[in-house]
Amino acid sequence: MALNILVATITTIRFYSAGCFSWRVFWPLAVGSIPFAFLGGYLTLPGHFYKPLVGVALLVAAYRLAVERQADDKASNRGAPLLPSLLVGAGIGLLSGLTGVGGGIYLTPILLFTGWAETKESAGISAAFILVNSVAAIFGVLAAVKTLPSNVGYWALAAVVGGIIGSHLGSRRLANITLRRLLAVVLVIAAIKFMVV
Repeated sequence: MALNILVATITTIRFYSAGCFSWRVFWPLAVGSIPFAFLGGYLTLPGHFYKPLVGVALLVAAYRLAVERQADDKASNRGAPLLPSLLVGAGIGLLSGLTGVGGGIYLTPILLFTGWAETKESAGISAAFILVNSVAAIFGVLAAVKTLPSNVGYWALAAVVGGIIGSHLGSRRLANITLRRLLAVVLVIAAIKFMVV
């Protein structure tokens, strides 16, 4: 989660500065997620309770992203409905804290499939969502275990370099359809990890 914070900070700044962000969509998701991300970070549940289900859901989302060619003008200019956004934020926040994943892997497909945001805007919102969730979750983890791995500094350097390169490509260079297909690949990798590891 410490690495999530580093990368998400870089990515949020890049996408926000490129105009790929919506406060109207972000804030209710964040408000719903923060307390539940802390709770999920504090709790420890056996992976067999949720990992297979999460893996299947990610595979379904990956398939839809890979085959659908829906236009980005489906995104609503009014933002997302308040109550559904709060509930989605709470659910993803809890799952984020439990799994140690920042939450963007779950949120981005939801934003795209509901039309709450277009592709690059979804990436920017998800980056900020990962940031606030990871901060909340790491406080939950520290409350439970009191320490972080000793080698986190080495991983942090690699994460920062990757975050700078990836956020530049995503916010400035890559087309929306390319981003959607790359997200589908990431979802498949995450699904396999959930179901096999």
